[in-house]
This record gives sequence, C-alpha cells and structure tokens, in this order.
Amino acid sequence: QVHLVESGGGLVQPGGSLRLSCAASGITFTYYTMSWYRQGPGKERDVVASITRASAGGSTNYADSVKGRFTISRDNAKNTVYLQMNSLKPEDTAGYYCKARHYLAYEYWGQGTQVTVSS
Repeated sequence: QVHLVESGGGLVQPGGSLRLSCAASGITFTYYTMSWYRQGPGKERDVVASITRASAGGSTNYADSVKGRFTISRDNAKNTVYLQMNSLKPEDTAGYYCKARHYLAYEYWGQGTQVTVSS
C-alpha cells in the first residue's frame, strides 16, 4: 500500500522559513518524479516545485512565484522529498501536497500539510 506523508507545516511570520518533508512508502522511490503542489482557499491546486528521478537527471523546476525562495530536494536513501521554504510571504499560505509520479505516468498524492504565513 502506498503512503505519502507530509509534515513540517505550521504557522510562521512573514520572512520566516519552514521545511516540509514528504516520506514515501510502498513505492520504489527512485522510479518517481516528486513534486510539491499547493492549494490556497478558493484556488486551484498548482505545482510549486518538482524534482525528477536520478535516471532522468534529478533536475528541478519551480513556479515563478517561488524561484529563489524555495528549494526542493530528495533523499533516495530515506524515500523522502523536502521543500525548504525561505522568505515566506502571506500569499504562500496554502495546503501543501506531495505527489509522486511514476515514469509510466501513474500518480499518488499525500494528504497535505497546512502552511500559514501571518503576523
């Protein structure tokens, strides 16, 4: 059974930092591109950052709104993907979701973790 479990969300002041983690089980982690999405109140779920599997180069991509502030990384030995979020803004407030996409195109989602940026 596949599980993706996000953690690390919480309440932070503007300008602060958080690191989200997504621990995967039940999958061969190295076969998957890992992504972080977010969904704010009344908004669609949008991709924030992604990192490909090592055999595809381990390359990263970011939404324009987070470039230079967020960093995605993965630890294949721990089956975990991270999202380091710096210089947080109130508009970063959202539920953050982890997605695993297999190279054969099937996908799994986590349940999400809430990030609230407010003074």
